Amino acid sequence: MDVDRVTELQRWEDAGAVWEVVSRRADEVTVALLRCDGGEEVGRFTSGDPRLLAFVGGRTRSDP
Repeated sequence: MDVDRVTELQRWEDAGAVWEVVSRRADEVTVALLRCDGGEEVGRFTSGDPRLLAFVGGRTRSDP
């Protein structure tokens, strides 16, 4: 089953939660999904999907 991680991160942001880059390489990124009420990590994934890499870009978090 292929997961659209870009859509997942966009939904996460729309719900008021935060995602954060845990590690980054040229060909993949590991992202932690954080709760909006305190920042507790509730999930994590690693992906090399080019769409995800472009979406994340140079950001370290979804919030400013």
